[in-house]
Amino acid sequence: MTMGGMLSLLDATNTEVWSPQFVGMAAYASMIDTGNFVLVAADGKTIWGTFDNPADTILLTQELTTGSMLRSRIIATDYSNGRFILNMQSDGVFLYPVALPSGFHYDSYWSTAGNTTNLVFHPMGRIYITLDNGTQINVTQGAVGSMADYYHRATLDPDGVFRQYAYPKTVSNLWSQAWSVVGMEPQNICSAMTEIGSGTCGFNSYCMLNSTTSQTTCMCPTQYTFIDQDRKYLGCKPNFQPQSCDLDEADAVSQFQLMAIYHVNWPLADYEKNSPITENQCRQLCLTDCFCAVAVFHDGSSTCYKKKLPLSNGIMEGDVQATVLIKVPKNNNSPSQLTESSKWKKDKKHWILGSSLLLGSSVLIILLLISVIIFGKNYTVTRKVAPSLKSSSNIGLPMRAFTYVELEKATGGFQEVVGTGASGIVYKGQLQDELRTCIAVKKIDKLEQESEKEFTVEVQTIGRTHHKNLVRMIGFCNEVKERLLVYEFMTNGSLNRFLFGDARLQWNLRAQLALGVARGLLYLHEECSTQIIHCDIKPHNILLDDNFTAKISDFGLAKLLRTNKTQTNTGIRGTRGYVAPEWFKSIGITAKVDVYSFGVILLELICCRRNVDLEAAEEDTKILTYWANDCYRYGRVDLLVEGDDEAISNLKMVEMFVAVALWCLQEDPTMRPTMLKVTQMLDGAAAVPTPPDRSSFVSSIR
Repeated sequence: MTMGGMLSLLDATNTEVWSPQFVGMAAYASMIDTGNFVLVAADGKTIWGTFDNPADTILLTQELTTGSMLRSRIIATDYSNGRFILNMQSDGVFLYPVALPSGFHYDSYWSTAGNTTNLVFHPMGRIYITLDNGTQINVTQGAVGSMADYYHRATLDPDGVFRQYAYPKTVSNLWSQAWSVVGMEPQNICSAMTEIGSGTCGFNSYCMLNSTTSQTTCMCPTQYTFIDQDRKYLGCKPNFQPQSCDLDEADAVSQFQLMAIYHVNWPLADYEKNSPITENQCRQLCLTDCFCAVAVFHDGSSTCYKKKLPLSNGIMEGDVQATVLIKVPKNNNSPSQLTESSKWKKDKKHWILGSSLLLGSSVLIILLLISVIIFGKNYTVTRKVAPSLKSSSNIGLPMRAFTYVELEKATGGFQEVVGTGASGIVYKGQLQDELRTCIAVKKIDKLEQESEKEFTVEVQTIGRTHHKNLVRMIGFCNEVKERLLVYEFMTNGSLNRFLFGDARLQWNLRAQLALGVARGLLYLHEECSTQIIHCDIKPHNILLDDNFTAKISDFGLAKLLRTNKTQTNTGIRGTRGYVAPEWFKSIGITAKVDVYSFGVILLELICCRRNVDLEAAEEDTKILTYWANDCYRYGRVDLLVEGDDEAISNLKMVEMFVAVALWCLQEDPTMRPTMLKVTQMLDGAAAVPTPPDRSSFVSSIR
């Protein structure tokens, strides 16, 4: 408060960052009991107050008159002008989305009608508008108690929702001491915005309302990530190079695929409609159209809608009945591969240049060979030979061969243990490169012949694999008695850390994790040059990167099969609760043991609990695989996700996932589906028949 009767807010350098605008000179300032902060003149008259100049919040007894407005902040921690306005006009109250930075108002997404005079926050907690004829129309009805028992506020939040909050002044059996939503408009912001603009969550994202907290969550579709994690309203970007229009149809089909996503839709962005049409025709039309990013197929009307980027006003709701298909690259495509092949086919200059380079290279090689032959008798060619590593000739992989000293320095003398496996301990480290790359180093401590063989098998196995849902191997060390494997470091650790903890992962994320593990196993079983059976699939061996992408790890127990061999006999491997029954029988072991283990993990992802819980209150629920089977048979899969509102709102999807898990858990391995079939059922590309009881047999699933 200056000597001149002005109020000034200063930063740490005494620079003014804000000052209220008013006429006259203030004698003093006061915070009165209602929460109104006022400036008062010498004659006792209020010349400025926060109630007359609101930002994003109003309090009890406060009124907004015609011409007043609230402006949301940009995000919860940034009080800059945000993307939404509550405007009090003579013909009603309106909520508008605002285009930044211009401030242009889009069409309102919520409003009241009538000749209004003011908006009142009544002392008993009711917010209403008054019409010029004296009629009162409720906006929210959060009548939870008097001003003496609760703190009250109503805020236009950063997501565009006008919410009324209450905070109890004392703890009671009914209320904890926290701000709770007691009223809101609109009731579902995700579905309220369907006009031009990015919507609540930004372009290429989708919005989900948590019915328990009444808060919104913004999500990115598969293979998309937020442009800015702190400012999610900026939307999502694809993690891949979108389809080039230079690709011909054959390349487009070979490089891209359409993945089904559940209960999600973007109501805008349609640019073409086809009807009548089949789903397969709809898929083909989108795959061969470089503008198409999403296809939506309505089975009932045999109609296909094509959408292009950017997608807007995305929403997740249980009543989205259409099949929504999002275009993403196939697993073996890098961004560069998606454009380069078409250049060589479409542009003759590339062919000419490539042919010239190839011809020139061939001539150069021939000349070098002739020189070696002619002058070889008179000159000795000397080359540097890299230090040989024991067994490295048997590995022959394009990976980095580390020295033991390098890894010892990178791990600080093998100090920080981040995990243990059947064949060694895993340490965290950091390479001394420009990027200071974080690594996980698995140290094989056993020195027996079996361990050496296991080490070689693991290096050979992982070194040949490359998939989004597999942990990438960076290199190895094989010096005398020291055997170590170097992997990319997974910042979020193992799945069991999140799956069985106090905080429950969102249902949509759990569904994506299940699909990611399925795709990783599909790659190991059917897409590798040499088929790989993992033999120890469990949450501990599923790691999560910083984007919560599931990656299968620990191939130390993997069993390799030649391509012409379908089964192998081996000792019992795996972990209790995840082991397939054929391990205990005198029959061959096939890739179906991994399918069984995946079925257990799928149920654990659905229910967020361990398969074996001997401390469960009810005897019937101690073994999850048995309990899930009973719940499914009696039509009560809701019991498996009790208390999980997100899963309850997607109960059809939950039931489908349970059915897939029960197929995987069939005692007879021949009845279990392949991982290809499992993946197709999970992503909606194949129907899920009713799983049989354990004594029945249905061959159509295989």
